[in-house]
Amino acid sequence: MDKITLLQSRRAAVIAAGSEIRRSVAALTDADSFVELSGFSYSKNEFYDAGAEGEGVVTGFASMDGYPVYIVAQNPAVLSGGVSRANCEKILRCLTLAEKNSTPVVYILGSLGVQIGEGVTVLEGLAGVLSKASRLHGVVPQFAVVAGEVYGQSALFAAAADFTFFMKEGVLAANSPLVISAKSGKNLPKEKVGGAGALGKTNLVSFEEESLSAVREKIVKIFDILPFCNAAVVENGADLNASAPALNENCTADALIDAVFDENSYVELGKSAPEVRCVLGRIGGISVAAVVFDGAELNEVNLAKVCEFVEFAGYYGLPFVSFADTLGLKADLCTNDSLALKAAFKYMEKFELLENAKISVVYKKAVGLGYTLFAAKSQGFDYVYAFANAKIALFDDAQGAEIEFAGQKADSAKLAQKYADENADPINAAKNGYVDNIIEPQFVRQYLIASLQMLLK
Repeated sequence: MDKITLLQSRRAAVIAAGSEIRRSVAALTDADSFVELSGFSYSKNEFYDAGAEGEGVVTGFASMDGYPVYIVAQNPAVLSGGVSRANCEKILRCLTLAEKNSTPVVYILGSLGVQIGEGVTVLEGLAGVLSKASRLHGVVPQFAVVAGEVYGQSALFAAAADFTFFMKEGVLAANSPLVISAKSGKNLPKEKVGGAGALGKTNLVSFEEESLSAVREKIVKIFDILPFCNAAVVENGADLNASAPALNENCTADALIDAVFDENSYVELGKSAPEVRCVLGRIGGISVAAVVFDGAELNEVNLAKVCEFVEFAGYYGLPFVSFADTLGLKADLCTNDSLALKAAFKYMEKFELLENAKISVVYKKAVGLGYTLFAAKSQGFDYVYAFANAKIALFDDAQGAEIEFAGQKADSAKLAQKYADENADPINAAKNGYVDNIIEPQFVRQYLIASLQMLLK
């Protein structure tokens, strides 16, 4: 057999072994843009006495709507996507190139764990590739698609990613769901252990999508927003002077997001802690990261969500906007015996590192620790605005103050007067210079655009 024919035969075997995963890569990337790396890198698996064409992973580079990306796609059709040392070497080479060329990475995940038979060798391989993924954090954006079952240390790729997409068949678990279920004394289907709906406290589920085309659309939209990939300010035809009179009547979190962000310019991420909504988008053509609190009592989960989002904003030079409607820490035993206080302090550390504009808008309540973290000028906000009907106070109400000072012989009548609703009017904070302006809700977008234009770096 001549060398050309032999090459064609070998190539056909590799393509056949990865036909399904290659269709997934094609669905995410621009037509005919994918160029494979290390296509013939695979080894014989002695445990199964079989060759693993493609080594259970397809790697390469491509474009998505013209944006360059590197692709790491685990192939469940080859030894169940099992991770091996050679598999890890392919991934490591791809990630090294992504780092060198400052190019985002997209992982398509599907693996039942390590390949049996390699022992500690595969663990060394995993340590190397996961270490590289950790070093890419904050250097280039990373996206993970949980396309099927993802067990064992492969689940750490989802943790490394800035954005994780769960397909409806996606299941993510650090161990076999069967083992987790059994050791928990239960008999649960895998979806109840590691499906998107079962991971509500992990901050691992950024989006749930029905199709890879929807994943592609969302990733491209994020590329359009990020200054890392696109301009920090674009001319998108948005009306810079638009007002929203409806906000004066009823300012819900949904209505606020729709009114503030340019039309079709934003994405909301994170399925955990729905009372804290993290939004990437453009306001007057300017890229921003915004947290919209929706009546939140702070706890370990929602504080960790905000902390991670603020960290991302800092890495990629995004202005940060806080829309405050939040109280202090939730007063229960679970929150008290948790990492909530550590998470609050970690947020303060990350917030301090933000170098771009930092703006707070108290649109409903900023009470106690909710004010300290997300509205206080001394925390480092450049501008603080409050809606005319907002509430800024040490306690949410007089009853809360009475409970707090119970046993200290505090005068209940004086407490009631001190913390009556009328005394929580933001004008009191403005008198002391803590609020820059008290505004009508309908004009919030105009104030934000003017402030961002002045502060943008």
